[in-house]
Amino acid sequence: MHTYLKKFISFLLLSLLIGCATGTSPNDPYEKFNRGVYQFNDTLDSVILKPVATGYKTVAPEFAQKGVDNFFNNIRDFITAVNDVLQFEFNNALNDGQRVALNSTVGLLGFIDVHSMGGGERRKEDFGTTLASYGWKSSNYLVLPFLGPSTLRDGTGTAVDALFIDPLGYINDVRLRNQLMVLRIIDSRASLLDASSILDEASLDPYAFQRDAYLQYRNTMINGEDILIEYNEYLDFVDSDETPENSTSVEKVSSVN
Repeated sequence: MHTYLKKFISFLLLSLLIGCATGTSPNDPYEKFNRGVYQFNDTLDSVILKPVATGYKTVAPEFAQKGVDNFFNNIRDFITAVNDVLQFEFNNALNDGQRVALNSTVGLLGFIDVHSMGGGERRKEDFGTTLASYGWKSSNYLVLPFLGPSTLRDGTGTAVDALFIDPLGYINDVRLRNQLMVLRIIDSRASLLDASSILDEASLDPYAFQRDAYLQYRNTMINGEDILIEYNEYLDFVDSDETPENSTSVEKVSSVN
């Protein structure tokens, strides 16, 4: 586990060095490096991920897709609850913890979102927002191989969540753990099919559109009130110039450090 963390930190440091030498935009000083990674991710997505996700969405029954999505959302909710505690937001931790407990028991390991059926709302926190609550409010944009848009802060948060908080990482059966991780990737990509169409159609520069949308989304999470939608849903609002009903108004992102 610590070996992977060292490799991730090494990657972040390497990207920082490359970015300092090539950056041109105040919001994106690593732009040359980021565009290269973006092209790599886009090619990988076009050749493998998008066709697999499209096939999954076509073949799998809708109720099965919903159940799988709920299952992984329940894991996501657990990560949120842990980060609530790390942010000393104990009221949120209690609410999100109750959500996980209810969906994991009555909801059959999360396959049924009982909490939402009763009027409950999903929140989203991660170690990136936890770092922001500790004072790391702004961070340079960074595109991660395989993972996509992020920042130095959020990339660090992703590593901590994956290595230390994500329940899947504690499954001893390696085969089962890997199968669940692959299924999570497919489920996540399937949910982004509509969003990827928006990226292709909304701008002459999909890279810049994705960057600006991501930074606005994270800025809203960190500086505004609770945001109750996922990034792919947020892209719909950005594209239509609307404001998400359950979030604060979105302001343009200022230069980050």
